[in-house]
Amino acid sequence: MRRFVRHALTIIGAAVAATTAPLTAPLAAATADGTVSAQNGVVSVSPAEGETVGVAAPVTIRFAGPVADRAAAQQAVGFSASNVPDGAFSWPDDATMRWTPSGYWPSHSTVTVVAAGYPHKFRTGAEVVGIASISQHTFTVKIDGKVVKTMPASMGRPKHPTPVGSFTTLEKQNPVVMDSRTIGIPLNSPEGYKLTVYNAVRVTWGGVYVHAAPWSVASQGKANVSHGCINLSSENAAWYYNTVGIGDPVIINA
Repeated sequence: MRRFVRHALTIIGAAVAATTAPLTAPLAAATADGTVSAQNGVVSVSPAEGETVGVAAPVTIRFAGPVADRAAAQQAVGFSASNVPDGAFSWPDDATMRWTPSGYWPSHSTVTVVAAGYPHKFRTGAEVVGIASISQHTFTVKIDGKVVKTMPASMGRPKHPTPVGSFTTLEKQNPVVMDSRTIGIPLNSPEGYKLTVYNAVRVTWGGVYVHAAPWSVASQGKANVSHGCINLSSENAAWYYNTVGIGDPVIINA
């Protein structure tokens, strides 16, 4: 049974159409008094129409200009799915509204987002959850609730600890150049580096990845020697890279 969740008392704006069309022009967004503001038209919704994403993917709505009444914009958003998780709104900037689930979307499912009366659909894939244990030096992957692989890993050394918490995969890069200067370590420092890294899955915009690290294989499963990333062998990193989707959860435990 599908469930439609309004994240306020009512949905403000036009009635939901029976079918969904691609977004080709700014859409009118309703203001608090029910009038329409072309300036604050919805110009994009992410995930993209028809895109398949991970079960922890946020929904980002971009407006044509700054939104003066954020509460009204949030009231004009609703979700339809077989099970809609709780979540919260945030505003990365004055024209961008993001809703981040605190739980997971149902896997293998269709989610409908209604923003200012516009219906927009995306899909979720399998529930692929990566679980890192800093103390046990492991990275475990569950798919749809079942453990399918536990891999030796190496996380951040004490001087550069891997952050603990719940995260969402942000992008996949193969390869990516990692430069120590981006985390404040000069190249001429004994800890400086500039490396081409393969099968890299970004976990934070601050530079934490799950990635192939053939240079630390001897420490994987035994000691934490990285600068904060989750190091895997080349084979294991390639497997995870090809298994995970953007928006899948990563849980890092102490």
